[in-house]
Amino acid sequence: MSCSVAVSNSPVFSPSSSLFCNKTSMLSSSPEALTLTLAHLKPSQASSASSSASNSASTPSSPSSPFRLRIPKPPPPSGLSGSGSGSSSPSTVFKRKRPARLDIPVASWSSGAPPSAASWRELVEVDNDGYSVYCKRGRRESMEDRYSAGVNLQGDPKQAFFGVFDGHGGSKAAEFAAENLEKNVLAELVRRDGDDIEEAVKHGYMNTDSDFLKGDFRGGSCCVTALIRNGNLVVSNAGDCRAVMSRGGAAEALTSDHRPSREDERERIENLGGYVDLCHGVWRIQGSLAVSRGIGDRHLKQWVIAEPETKVVRIQPEHEFLILASDGLWDKVSNQEAVDTVRRLCIGVDKPEPLFACKKLVEVAASRGSFDDISVMLIQLGGYI
Repeated sequence: MSCSVAVSNSPVFSPSSSLFCNKTSMLSSSPEALTLTLAHLKPSQASSASSSASNSASTPSSPSSPFRLRIPKPPPPSGLSGSGSGSSSPSTVFKRKRPARLDIPVASWSSGAPPSAASWRELVEVDNDGYSVYCKRGRRESMEDRYSAGVNLQGDPKQAFFGVFDGHGGSKAAEFAAENLEKNVLAELVRRDGDDIEEAVKHGYMNTDSDFLKGDFRGGSCCVTALIRNGNLVVSNAGDCRAVMSRGGAAEALTSDHRPSREDERERIENLGGYVDLCHGVWRIQGSLAVSRGIGDRHLKQWVIAEPETKVVRIQPEHEFLILASDGLWDKVSNQEAVDTVRRLCIGVDKPEPLFACKKLVEVAASRGSFDDISVMLIQLGGYI
């Protein structure tokens, strides 16, 4: 008799298949085959089965039974000696202990004081003058989201740079973007004497991507950034992180998600020789990645570009605040609901609570089943008019 056991994580695993042969086959098998079957059972199972079979063997066969089960006595375990002549001590089953899990914190930092490495494993809370951030880990082993915040740039209190970065395949790309994108954009602005700001941002993104790919790093990151300069709000994104502004209480999306399901993105990918496939309800590039732009993603770089889309808005008094967040929020909370939640806690109240507003948005998304990392940054625009 042949008996095969499929392991659950193997390609042949079938939950509907029994892990053991049927009883009839076992009874009609040879003693050698039955011994082999018992050898593959756990010690407790083997002992029970052996005892049961031995009882059957010691009982005279019934007229309807053409044979008697014979269970060979297993040899004593090696390394255990008997005490006295012709006697042996009971065998001891030693169980291998699972080693303790080793947790290695993933460290990162942003412009200004960096959060601690331990904080990046679970959550980050920042409440500064003019902006607040709340990041919470999802079901991953460690958080892959990062953020950056640079204020008072070049000594100008009305110049700032903010960003939220949603990593995938690890946190390396998000960390790299958080550390380098701001300085690369500012370097391009200096090179252009402050002119053609959209091109400066574009080349800042592209240079950051190029520098990241020079290293031996895996993974990628979606990005959304806000550059505030000379009264202008310059919002850019590559991927599905999103920027939403409150205009007198009305939600206004300043970015458009880059996903393969977007018609123009799918056409761009297909024109470059790639394909977009629907996998378990999600459109993916080459059956792999669910975003079509971002930093990194070396194995898909031909189709996953770092070039951002940028929108420039002149800041007006009715522009109350800007929300930058990863898709962990936007997949569960609508643009208008996010704006309404923030306004209840920050606009027209005696004591605004921007950090609590960020935390509240994260809690709402998590309560609706978001298992992803969730990062929310809230920027007060009134101080930049």
